[in-house]
Amino acid sequence: MKKMNEGVDKVRKEVHRALMALGSNTLSKTKYLWLYGEENIPEHRQEEFTALKESTLKTARAWSIKETLRGLWSYKSVAWAKRFYASWKKWVDRCQLEPIKRVCAMIHQRLENVFTYCKHPITNGVAEGLNSKIMSIKRRAGGFRNVENFKTAIYFHCGGLSLYP
Repeated sequence: MKKMNEGVDKVRKEVHRALMALGSNTLSKTKYLWLYGEENIPEHRQEEFTALKESTLKTARAWSIKETLRGLWSYKSVAWAKRFYASWKKWVDRCQLEPIKRVCAMIHQRLENVFTYCKHPITNGVAEGLNSKIMSIKRRAGGFRNVENFKTAIYFHCGGLSLYP
């Protein structure tokens, strides 16, 4: 999804440049609106974004493709995920948006890994979070006299221990 957001942003930049050349600032200050998921758009910008996404801009089409792809992660059955992907890929093939097509090609190369997620919805997010916490402990301490002190600090901070009984 990160790559898809980058693709949508590239499309937005291209369209914005073309509109600015024509003297229109329709897409000015909308970068982050296109990167939000449908449910996370701020309330005070809902009306503006609704008008933008219903427009005929290529950016609106790219955003719709991105939002549709989000549905792929909710499938539990590989067969249904494959049907969804095939339909989505046909849409991308017809869309004439090169940044989106490049992201689709990248996903296509890793398709078996995507389908594996349907069977086993496990990510390495927890491990990455724990590693980040350990690195912050290491930075805050500025070095430990020995490995045992470092291990104790990790157990204390990452183990959910409290100072109070």
